[in-house]
Amino acid sequence: MTWAAIAILSLVTAQRLAELWLSNRNTRRLLKQGAVEVGRGHYPLIIAVHVAWLAALWWFAPGRPIVWPLVIAFALLQLARVWVIKTLGRRWTTRIIVLPGAPLVRRGPYQFVDHPNYLIIALEIAVLPLAFGLAGVALVFSVLNAAALSVRIRAENEALSR
Repeated sequence: MTWAAIAILSLVTAQRLAELWLSNRNTRRLLKQGAVEVGRGHYPLIIAVHVAWLAALWWFAPGRPIVWPLVIAFALLQLARVWVIKTLGRRWTTRIIVLPGAPLVRRGPYQFVDHPNYLIIALEIAVLPLAFGLAGVALVFSVLNAAALSVRIRAENEALSR
């Protein structure tokens, strides 16, 4: 199943790179409109956790048995991720960018959960390693992600409440 693991990880890596491209484009556009970035100091931590998670998967997953129902669950999470990105449109970024005077988004998944993207990410970080039987990787990166998100969500909530 090495080929399947490589295919899955290639798709996830390509998706993450495409999202970074989209995020950077949206960030530049928002900053030109007068938006400000908040929480810049913790952003490298967020990136480090995600890069290390992906690297761990690339290191450990190939050659392992695949639990296909969990791969399907991960694919469904990607549909939820697309819903979040589509809902925020040009305001979606991987950074905390606040456009003064812009109303909070309360439609799409935001009508149900304050931070749907972070919920999706938390689930992804656990589900994909578990799809390869890597419970240790799921646990370690879930803890690291929770720590990073505790800083991130606090900064974002503070910025959005102003």
